[in-house]
Amino acid sequence: MIEFSLDKRSGVATYMQIVQQVEQAMRLGRLTPGDRLPTAAEVVGRLAINPNTVLRAYRELESRGLVEPRPGLGTFVRRSLARPRDPVLEQRLAAWVREARAAGLGPDDIRALVESALVGGLAGGLAGEATA
Repeated sequence: MIEFSLDKRSGVATYMQIVQQVEQAMRLGRLTPGDRLPTAAEVVGRLAINPNTVLRAYRELESRGLVEPRPGLGTFVRRSLARPRDPVLEQRLAAWVREARAAGLGPDDIRALVESALVGGLAGGLAGEATA
């Protein structure tokens, strides 16, 4: 079962952090169709947040067609977002992250670099993009 965590400094609304974490877990294959999400009461107990925040996140996921509530049973994953994984690419990424950490970069620095690369802000842009 997924364990949610919150970053109060992120500037991202709490409910949206929950949505993003569910989507990420689905993309990585950690949540698959049929898996049950924690109940709102379970999330509230772990994170000390308002139950309406959890319910809002779950409604958002439902509106995206990703989960479905089953009265009396809970909220369940409807479909997968996972794509075939490339172990070589994952190993290269893990090695890069280790190098970045060894160079003194923290998680926020690494995220900033990755975000910049995704939008083409780093020299050379993304791999696979046309270059002159």
